[in-house]
Amino acid sequence: MGFVNLSKYEQKKGLSIMKGNHRIIAFLFAVFVINACGEKRPEHYPDPHKNPESPVMLAGDWFAHPHEIDFDHLPQIPLEHVVVSDVSAGTGDQITIEEAWIIGGVNQHAYLAFFDGMFWLMWSDGPGVEDRVGQVVKYATSLDGLNWTDPEYLTLYPPGSEPDSPHYNTRTDEGFRWIARGFWERNGELLALASLDEAAGFFGPSLELRAFRKNSETGLWEDIGQVHDNAINNFPPKRLPTGEWMMSRRRYDYSRRGVEFLVGGIESVSDWYSFPVLGSESELAAEEPYWWILPDGKSLMALFRDNRRSGYLYRSFSTDNGRTWSRPIQTDFPDARSKFNGLRFSQTKD
Repeated sequence: MGFVNLSKYEQKKGLSIMKGNHRIIAFLFAVFVINACGEKRPEHYPDPHKNPESPVMLAGDWFAHPHEIDFDHLPQIPLEHVVVSDVSAGTGDQITIEEAWIIGGVNQHAYLAFFDGMFWLMWSDGPGVEDRVGQVVKYATSLDGLNWTDPEYLTLYPPGSEPDSPHYNTRTDEGFRWIARGFWERNGELLALASLDEAAGFFGPSLELRAFRKNSETGLWEDIGQVHDNAINNFPPKRLPTGEWMMSRRRYDYSRRGVEFLVGGIESVSDWYSFPVLGSESELAAEEPYWWILPDGKSLMALFRDNRRSGYLYRSFSTDNGRTWSRPIQTDFPDARSKFNGLRFSQTKD
């Protein structure tokens, strides 16, 4: 398993793509992560059935402490870099991060998908800084990952939150913002997900997750309805071993209630059951969950950022397809305090 981290502060100048051997966006750091499902392992290794409370995630003789890893000297993947959306356009060359904050404009929450022979990229495009009133979702496409179309609107401005609104580019519950939530390939078609809520904080009581479908005739993305009320996901749904879909859920008051997982999506885009992760509000301040299926093909593992600034990711297991979860445990994996992603590398034999 490898992890990708994308710093929010690096996105104030715009949205970039770095294309390497694995088509990875963002800064990649490689670590050896202990396999959570194997036949033979030391007793302190994690196991979803026998040892779900193990804190172990890292192993290696090249570091003494997780917070002392020298990321600047880790192996790097060869890549090419291209700017897809530049929020500093028209302001001169090479502005600093501080200048970008003053000038205004933010691109973040990037999601990449490959569908119908091309790459699809979406992101939140807003005024000022993160998630203020008037933020929209934009998208672009590419055949090779390097040459991209000009950014276009995926969502319209929220009602009453247009650039001529007195609430535009402010933090208030009088205005709304869209937040990009990823592409979902379902039943042979590509759907785009975005959340909508008041822009006073994180999140507003009107929070909802909505789905969009691209009209092949007009070329516009059309809102096809609510996916779930009082919900914002972290990544789009993925398939469970049962064939059901699953994605994380944060309610507007998730800091008090903890995080949940939505399971369903079979009968319709709004067909979901919600299951809480007990302890995600008491053991930590769980943020931006990410999950995947373990090598046994049955068990699930989820990781959570900790907004209490413990400096480590937390982990939980499920052995019943997301219905119940073990109590989140602080691992020895460092938390970069920014959104992370994960992927399983292919295994080769010597």
